[in-house]
Amino acid sequence: MFFFTFLMIKKVSVCGVWSFFSIFVVKNKAARVQVTSHTPFKKMKTTLLLVGKTTDKHISACIDDYTGRIVHYMPFDIQTIPELKNTKNLSIAQQKEREGELILRQILESDHVVLLDEHGIERRSIDFASWLEKKSMSTRRMVFVIGGAYGFSPEVYQRANEKISLSQMTFSHQMVRLVFVEQVYRACTIIKGEPYHHE
Repeated sequence: MFFFTFLMIKKVSVCGVWSFFSIFVVKNKAARVQVTSHTPFKKMKTTLLLVGKTTDKHISACIDDYTGRIVHYMPFDIQTIPELKNTKNLSIAQQKEREGELILRQILESDHVVLLDEHGIERRSIDFASWLEKKSMSTRRMVFVIGGAYGFSPEVYQRANEKISLSQMTFSHQMVRLVFVEQVYRACTIIKGEPYHHE
């Protein structure tokens, strides 16, 4: 009733006040999403694990924007593993091995680990949303991992539960982060039946 009353006020308000109530209503709507018993992923926590910082400020800003949207639907955070230093004297295999050790330190035994990998399964956005919703019913924490420039070590592949691919095309490691968080947000809106995604 409280929410409906503010919607009515919004319709009859002048432009300046209209904007104020518009923001107020959106925030309250987001809060309602967080507390409702029908919220998807109510029990599942989701982490995106990255190797190296997102250095492009424009991409970083967009990632922050989508992350802020996602948390209205599910517990979601991004953890960043620092890039290795002094890698000139390391072979590619050694770099992957050391990065793999750092990745595995962040993963719990009970985590469901999903690697973003070019050889992973490709899904349409609707199928990804359905898969994510199904996993949320039986998973305590889902960890998606975007590796370094050379991919993952054999040990990380061995620990992984699944692999997914966003596309057959090649993205930079900076860009793939943005594409992925947008797809997570899109999946949330699909599950909630909101008008963000169009077929």
